[in-house]
Amino acid sequence: MAPAQSFADSETLFNFVVRDGNGVKGMVDSGVSKVPNQYVQPQEERIDKKTASVNRNPPIDLSKLGGPEHDMVAEQIATAAETLGFFQVVNHGVPVELLEALKDSAHRFFGQPAENKAVYRKGVSPSPLVKYGTSFVPDKEIALEWKDYVSMTYTNDVEALQVWPPQCKEECLEFLRTSMKMVRELLEVLIGKLGVTVDIEATIEAITGMKMVNMNYYPTCPNPDLTVGVGRHSDLGTLTILLQDGIGGLYVKVEEDNDSNKMGDWMEIPPVSGALVINVGDTLQILSNGRYKSAEHRVRTTSTRSRVSVPIFTIPNATQKIGPLPQVVKSDGVARYKEIIFGDYMNNFFTNVHDGKKSLDFATNY
Repeated sequence: MAPAQSFADSETLFNFVVRDGNGVKGMVDSGVSKVPNQYVQPQEERIDKKTASVNRNPPIDLSKLGGPEHDMVAEQIATAAETLGFFQVVNHGVPVELLEALKDSAHRFFGQPAENKAVYRKGVSPSPLVKYGTSFVPDKEIALEWKDYVSMTYTNDVEALQVWPPQCKEECLEFLRTSMKMVRELLEVLIGKLGVTVDIEATIEAITGMKMVNMNYYPTCPNPDLTVGVGRHSDLGTLTILLQDGIGGLYVKVEEDNDSNKMGDWMEIPPVSGALVINVGDTLQILSNGRYKSAEHRVRTTSTRSRVSVPIFTIPNATQKIGPLPQVVKSDGVARYKEIIFGDYMNNFFTNVHDGKKSLDFATNY
């Protein structure tokens, strides 16, 4: 393994971490005692825990949907989607034992020797459905993100079990299976709250035709104040379902003034045992003509111990056209977004560095 001091050279570090597939974990395991310059973020991109607030809203109890308190819970879901774009849920139908097994499987995958993970690198992976990498667009980033990840695209159960990594495939597939009923319930509520008459089944299928499960790994960082695990961005899809471990580090940008937070402030979403985090993506913001907010968020690193998270991204298929629902546009009197082919949107998203919600510009009507 390359000695830590050699990372002062940009090309050597890039080749070791990115091209050879050692990742940030390999760099940390080699014995770095301070953050290499390539990971030092500009001052304005660093996350200051002291100036951020903490979201104290209790998780939403999804077991009450369909019961006497259905309307109250539906209102909580819609209000959260309209304001912060993030909320947490309990009684979501995913067994707590599975959530714990997911965390273990993430550590199992990333704890492997680097060469075992590197076989899934872009360009060499045995399947286009599995990609292992680090940072987001490392070839273009001014400062790299302190994160390794493996991304698994879902087509069907059989193919997932064949090509997803054996260290985590069963847990990830079960997470996906058990989450989809919840996704459907949430979207039925959110589409219903838009006051439109649509074919709900066809609409949900159109905006969740593709699913991806990612596992993110944030190694311990010697100088967390200088780095970010993930830079400012919104998700491109419809809804994201996120399992946090108990360490924390997820921050969301406040889009509307309220009693204690001003627009532009950052708010931490603290881990809640047994809960899942739900956030609105760009697709749902476009569909709702801006009523629901895709949340700009980012992740802080930690010096205490390595952190994992497991998101499910529900997104349209690449060939799907997306745009604001016509009835919402009629009610609003203006179409804030244009109709686009989702594959074009996705290509734009994945070829540019994280830059807040700038990805939405691709679909915005000026």
